[in-house]
Amino acid sequence: MMGYKTILVSEVVGVRTIRLNRPERRNAMTPAMQEELIAALTEAGTTAECRVVVLAGAGEAFCAGVDLTHLQAMAEESVAEHRADAERTARLFMTLYALEKPTIAAVHGPAVAGGTGLATLCDFTLAAPDAKFGYTEVRVGFVPALVAAFLVLQIGEKKARELCLTGRVFGAEEGYRLGLVSELTTAEGLEIRVHQLAKCLAANSPAALAATKRLLVEQNKVWLDRAIAASLEANARGRETADFREGVSAFLEKRKAVWAK
Repeated sequence: MMGYKTILVSEVVGVRTIRLNRPERRNAMTPAMQEELIAALTEAGTTAECRVVVLAGAGEAFCAGVDLTHLQAMAEESVAEHRADAERTARLFMTLYALEKPTIAAVHGPAVAGGTGLATLCDFTLAAPDAKFGYTEVRVGFVPALVAAFLVLQIGEKKARELCLTGRVFGAEEGYRLGLVSELTTAEGLEIRVHQLAKCLAANSPAALAATKRLLVEQNKVWLDRAIAASLEANARGRETADFREGVSAFLEKRKAVWAK
């Protein structure tokens, strides 16, 4: 396995765990972490010994989304540079979504914005009682562009509109009712249940699992390709706005945002 700086990768009996490892920032994603996640997922997908992939977070959170200090530093970049930055996030989401091996998200603590995307794009999303989700981008003047494309597929447009427009945070039980969480566990039982599910999946035919996942991705490919293209444009344009710059600054400065009139 490759060496990584922002994630931890381990494997036990065919189950490979990829753990986001920036606990001091609630595992918020930087460009470096996203590139490492893409590499680790790709490596897992092409390694014969790996049968199941588990995604988890170190410390007290699963993932707080994209690191806003990175977005603030990019405030004066061009639309083309913002688009390239957004394309990396899209590559990460599609790599996870289309991986031909079963994936399990083990969620504890916050999994918000892009973190909700990571957690819910896995084939199975197991959540402890303290798990929190939310498409919170509008609260910092941003557009939940890429996550929205997948969310509409998962729960339908009407409910996706409600979650994306309010930006509210919701718990594991509501996530389960919405269909974004596959299974609720106890805090103590999360790791045990992940292991049980992984063992069950690993007993199935690898070829049949891969073929099934390819089929499921192919069924949505035309719509999803168009949705992601539109999302990339909305993401890049959204970063040019005064509200975006104010929202990110207000969040990092821990104050209330003052939106443009």
